[in-house]
Amino acid sequence: MAQVTLTFDNGPDPQATPLVLDCLARHDVKSTFFVLGQKVSTPAGLELARRASGEGHWIGNHTWSHAGRLGEGTREAALQEFERTEQALSWVVDQRVPLFRPRGGAGRLGKGLLHPAVVERLTQGGYTCVLWNSVPGDFRDPDGWMDRALADCRTREWSLVVLHDIPNGAMLHLDSFLRKLLDEGHQLTQEFPPDCTPIVRGEILQPLDGFL
Repeated sequence: MAQVTLTFDNGPDPQATPLVLDCLARHDVKSTFFVLGQKVSTPAGLELARRASGEGHWIGNHTWSHAGRLGEGTREAALQEFERTEQALSWVVDQRVPLFRPRGGAGRLGKGLLHPAVVERLTQGGYTCVLWNSVPGDFRDPDGWMDRALADCRTREWSLVVLHDIPNGAMLHLDSFLRKLLDEGHQLTQEFPPDCTPIVRGEILQPLDGFL
């Protein structure tokens, strides 16, 4: 049985995130929200992130501004993107492990994804770094992403899907997507596939040269 892990990036958003949370609750699916620090630092964003956490979803750091790939900037800028978001997430204290996802840029991996200074911070702080293997493009194709996501999930033993709780209408299709996955017998899990987690609880488990 193929496994599927759902994650949501770039929120919280007052329009999209409540819809996502309601839909996940209807299907009893747990996921991870990789939030932007500048959004979760607002009263509305904080309320939504706390709601997600209270409903059993994990919360992860997805940089402060999502402005660029960490490895393509200075050490100071990379650490600021990470640390400012950590401050905004200081209330996340009962999660089993702190989570971080770097900005890829349309799903890109490769060189420049990570900065050595942030890697050092992840290892020292016991973080798990969560990447991906399915980016169906809901952020640019609000109506066509579901077919690509389903195709990915049908061809892998374990898909880690990146969706976005942003107000472009894409998440109006989330219910249909979940129904199709469940009807086809996919197992929805909150865990992450090992090949998408190069750092786990602060331990580097995969070579990082290709990301630095």
